[in-house]
Amino acid sequence: MPRKKHYNFYDDHFKATAVALTNIPGAFVREVAQILDIHEVMLYRWRMEMRRGEIVTKKRSAQLDPEMKTELKRLRKIEREHAQLKEENEILKKFERYISQRQKTPTSSSK
Repeated sequence: MPRKKHYNFYDDHFKATAVALTNIPGAFVREVAQILDIHEVMLYRWRMEMRRGEIVTKKRSAQLDPEMKTELKRLRKIEREHAQLKEENEILKKFERYISQRQKTPTSSSK
């Protein structure tokens, strides 16, 4: 497999914002990485670099505005509801298959 020729470089502001997103209660690193289209290992590394003080940023630039936090909470709620609906749909499909198989199989009382 050929090596990647172009690498993305992210500034400290982007890294600090990404780390701040992972610190929101209920947010998972995997989901944040997926949304930002980066590998989750990068986020873990950036979190470690933030703890060490290697990522230098202004304190207020790493904060998320209230509108973004609200939007993230709304997105999280929608994702939970979607997952629940998918699960319910799968249960209904299984039940439908069960009923159709049961109707095809003759019972001993019907003979």
